[in-house]
Formats: sequence, structure tokens, C-alpha cells
Amino acid sequence: MSDIDGSDPRPVEREVALGTAKLVPDIDVEGGWLLTLDGTPQSYVDLQDPTHLEFEYVQRIAHLLDVVADPGEPLDVLHLGGGGLTLPRYLAGTRPGSRQQVVEVDGPLTEFIAEHLPWPSGIDVTVGDARAALASVPAAGFDVVVADVFRGSRTPAHLTSVEFVRQAAAALRPGGCYAANLADGPPLTFAKAQTATVAAVFTYVCLVAEPAVLRGRRYGNVLLIGSDEPLPTGELTRLLAADPFPARLTEAPEQATEPVTDETAEDSPPPPSGAFSLE
Repeated sequence: MSDIDGSDPRPVEREVALGTAKLVPDIDVEGGWLLTLDGTPQSYVDLQDPTHLEFEYVQRIAHLLDVVADPGEPLDVLHLGGGGLTLPRYLAGTRPGSRQQVVEVDGPLTEFIAEHLPWPSGIDVTVGDARAALASVPAAGFDVVVADVFRGSRTPAHLTSVEFVRQAAAALRPGGCYAANLADGPPLTFAKAQTATVAAVFTYVCLVAEPAVLRGRRYGNVLLIGSDEPLPTGELTRLLAADPFPARLTEAPEQATEPVTDETAEDSPPPPSGAFSLE
């Protein structure tokens, strides 16, 4: 029997393809679990309430999913990066009937999550590389493509190029949205280059992050959104402003930076020491 079963849940861990995965119970929330990989937080899952989103950047992606269609309307979403499947669980709860495909590179991690934190029906999880998966999905088959892929605490280089973003765009229906979760710090060199890269593919681009991150004062998450049609920035701005840690939405400025290509792509920068400390 899993250590997660019963009234006294205990941490469980397993060696997976990319390191040591650990599930730690939230002592304050029954059914709440934190997934870490080699000590770096990856996902928070509330088995009893899938709308409980602990990580601010996940809340921001969820807000986008809330406003891209009428409330409750099902969406077809491709999630690149799985972890604990927090966002797919949220969408299954808020937009029943949504068709969701999740691609996770770490097969043993997926098995670990399936064993201890099973997910609801309607979420199809496959094991594989995110970019390879993009090459095999139907053209114009999705309303939203979410890229939230980290190897440890860094986004792999091959998922940062204009060639990759073009593949994501090809998977979207007209008016669909591409949303990429990035992490960067002063002077935001990586985020600026990624903005230029997404702007080379999509007509409408915006960034979402805490003001201190956008000003280049500290390391943090940046949500980069692109579409071929105007984005629902007004509705999204209102939701972001109401969060416990409000974020700012800004339209992408004119870029002096060249888009990243497969030839120039590099992994995202490593976080500063202590950025993900659980103490």
C-alpha cells in the first residue's frame, strides 16, 4: 500500500530518469502534495481540490486558460511537461470535457505520479521529448499549447528556439495561444531573447511576471504568451491583479535582440543559490 494512502500520509521518494523524485504531504492541507526533483520544487497537487494552485506561475497560466474561451467551454490543450499534472487537473475540473494531451520526458516519474497521485479521465499522458512530440501531433489540433519544461531547474536549449516555437504554432488552431513558462534573473537576457523569439512567430505577444522580475531586480518566473489574434489582456490583467502575489502584464516591446535559433540556443540560466530552498 502506498504511504500516501490512509489518514497519516508520509513522504515517498523514488529514483526516476532525471534524479530523485519526492512527494511530501502538506501538513496544512489534507490531500495536498509537493513534488520535488533533486530538491527542486516541481509541482503542487491538491487531490481534493484541483483548483487549489499553490505556485504563483501556475495560477497565471490557469488565468490564461480561464479567459481564452467562455467559462466552462471545453478546450483542446497540449501540455509540454507534466510533473504532477497540476494544470491538467485544474482544467479537467474547470472545463469538463476538455481534451488534454500531456508529454513528459521522464517515464519513471510519470509512473511514480500515476501510482501515488492518479489523475482523472480525459488526460492522456505520453512519455517522450516535447519537441519530438510536437512533430507528431496533428496540425491545427489544439486551442492552447503550454510549454513548461524544465530539466532540473533549467529549460533545455532545444525548446527555446524559433524553430521550436514555429512547431508549437503549427499545432495551434487559428486564434490559439502559446504559453511558455520561463525563469530568468537580472539582466533578463534569456527572457528578452525568448520574447524576440516568440515575437518572430506570433503577431501578438505579452509577458506576465511580478513587477520586480520584469524590472530585472530578481530571479523569477516569466510567462510568455503568443497568438496570431489579439489576446484577452484586459480580462487577464484583472485576474492577475487580484492574486495574493499580483503580477504585471506587459505587451512585448520592440526587440533589438535577435531571435534564438537552433544554432544559437542555450539552456536557460541556472537559478541563484537558494532560489528554491524549502527551508
